[in-house]
Amino acid sequence: MDSRKLEEQIEKLGLVPVVVLHDAKDAKPLAQALCQGGLPCAEVTFRTDAAEESIRQMSREFPDMLVGAGTVLTVEQVNRAVDAGAKFIVSPGFDPQIVDYCLNRQIPVFPGCVTPSEVAQAVKRGLRVVKFFPAKQYGGVSTIKALAAPYVGLRFMPTGGVSASNLREYLECSSIVACGGSWMVKGDLIQAGAFEEITRMTREAVDLAKEIRG
Repeated sequence: MDSRKLEEQIEKLGLVPVVVLHDAKDAKPLAQALCQGGLPCAEVTFRTDAAEESIRQMSREFPDMLVGAGTVLTVEQVNRAVDAGAKFIVSPGFDPQIVDYCLNRQIPVFPGCVTPSEVAQAVKRGLRVVKFFPAKQYGGVSTIKALAAPYVGLRFMPTGGVSASNLREYLECSSIVACGGSWMVKGDLIQAGAFEEITRMTREAVDLAKEIRG
């Protein structure tokens, strides 16, 4: 998928669920719960052995869903994720090797940037959107605004410490494309098979994002 089109779709949603799956059998019902809740998007973290197969199942069963891979730490993981159907790559920090590899292959990538030096490297490569992680620990919206001031045109996707209680503060900032969050896809809910509850919480999150963004 074209990076600009993907960014536009993510901005329209305003939210990117950050998902940790320990068993690929939960991938399909979770994807269905998110779609039914009005949020056809998921960043499946490569923290578990089930990530690759989960991405494969989500992408196959819900081809229009924006399924990406998060916590990508190596080029080898990029290849596995993309082969499984991932539409975008997210890394927690700025790894030049991963970023350049993705850009050379026209794979949408959102590297983590929390310092001016990291942001400068992203801008130098023509990136328009970067991840800001961990958002809470690095100053949240105030830091994002400070970074965005000299780097006009670059926008951020904060993740880490974002919740329903502070979503408004983030989404009201024009330098933020969307927020990554896990409160609607908590691990205990997934493991308990509480997918109806996930749908309900997702719908609440979507309604809140729409209210904030208008």
